[in-house]
Amino acid sequence: MNPAAQALETAARLWRVFTRRLAGIMPKGLYARSLLIVILPMVLLQSAVALVFMERHWQTVTFRLSNAVTQDIAALIDIYRDFHSLDPDNAKLEDIARRRLNLDAEILPPGPLPPALPKPFFSLVDRAMSSEIGKQIRLPFWIDTVGRSDFIEVRVDMGDAILRVVARRSQAYASNTHIFIIWMVGASIVLITVAILFLRNQIRPILALADAAEEFGKGRDVEFRPRGAREVRRAAYAFLEMKRRIERAMEQRTTMLNGVSHDLRTILTRFRLSLALLGDEAEAQELTADVDEMNRMLEAYLAFARGDIGEGAAPTDIPAMLETLRQEAVRLGHDTEVVYAGEPVATVRPDAFKRCLANLLYNAARHGDRIRIEGSCDTKFLQIHVDDDGPGIPPEAREEVFRPFVRLDEARNQDEGGTGLGLAIARDIARSHGGEIFLSTSPLGGLRASVRVPV
Repeated sequence: MNPAAQALETAARLWRVFTRRLAGIMPKGLYARSLLIVILPMVLLQSAVALVFMERHWQTVTFRLSNAVTQDIAALIDIYRDFHSLDPDNAKLEDIARRRLNLDAEILPPGPLPPALPKPFFSLVDRAMSSEIGKQIRLPFWIDTVGRSDFIEVRVDMGDAILRVVARRSQAYASNTHIFIIWMVGASIVLITVAILFLRNQIRPILALADAAEEFGKGRDVEFRPRGAREVRRAAYAFLEMKRRIERAMEQRTTMLNGVSHDLRTILTRFRLSLALLGDEAEAQELTADVDEMNRMLEAYLAFARGDIGEGAAPTDIPAMLETLRQEAVRLGHDTEVVYAGEPVATVRPDAFKRCLANLLYNAARHGDRIRIEGSCDTKFLQIHVDDDGPGIPPEAREEVFRPFVRLDEARNQDEGGTGLGLAIARDIARSHGGEIFLSTSPLGGLRASVRVPV
């Protein structure tokens, strides 16, 4: 690889690392991102404009003030040279400097100037004063702008004496930092306030649409009215139309299933009546068993197709539901215990959710002797674990068992008489609540079926 390509690849890799880290610290919510998109460019632009303007303004004012102070120092030098013979004590010069020029002036004996001090990196007044003294006075000088923060000391070697002048820093430098800070803070507060007021009203319809979609996904009734910007209203109307189509399809499916169920049950009832007329013959008993098995299979198929779509969500006592399931498992001869922690009431479709748990419990009861039901509920999720001590299911086959009509006889005991729809129905119910079912290895040694639904 040539050096140019290698450098390009390194730059691309560094850019990917930078963008990944930047994405990690950026806000995740739409509201915060919108505020950032609106406010950050405005603040940066204002900062750049204000900084350039203020810097130019400070520089111009500082050079003018430094020029004025330098002219005062030059005037003192002229006074000294012209009137030193008349005022050998320099009292008049010091008085003029103090009263008229607001400077502290002093004539020192001739001698070397102090060693030059290191130049401050960002001191504009040092550069301005040095430049003006060099242009106007053109004599050796020494300047100190950092020794005492509120004062500037200048010494000029006049040959036969040294003029020492101390001036206030404000006489040579106009510091407007507080104006810049007030401007930036005030402008930022106004921008943030306006952005929050407008963006909050724009984000609310989006959040309402998201909440409506989430509630509908959980199988609950949704009261939603489109509002907000045109694009948000368009998405809301599309959601409502989708909701109406789904509800219409579910209603049509329910009507069809009710008709199929009625017709097939009528035929099975006629079979039973015909078999009852045959008496207690062996052939009649075998046919009766087949009819009963057909009826159970029909109920399972219809239940899977129906999916308990007609039931509404309601606050439900989950520990009481688990206790009912435990008693049913005990009646079947299984050692069953229930452990529950957290909020006892959760909003679910009671009959459907109970059937979901019952299917998991019956699956555990068919393949194990000991069963443990563990539940918990917090502010976000309701989670139920059903453990058994059976043979379990291999990890690679755990997703397969959720497919309709699939029975893993090699992994579990023979499921004679079953339809292979129990876990499929359970997952369908969990997903209709906006949740999911997961299979894993149980602490009891068998299979753990975990149901997690949002509350």
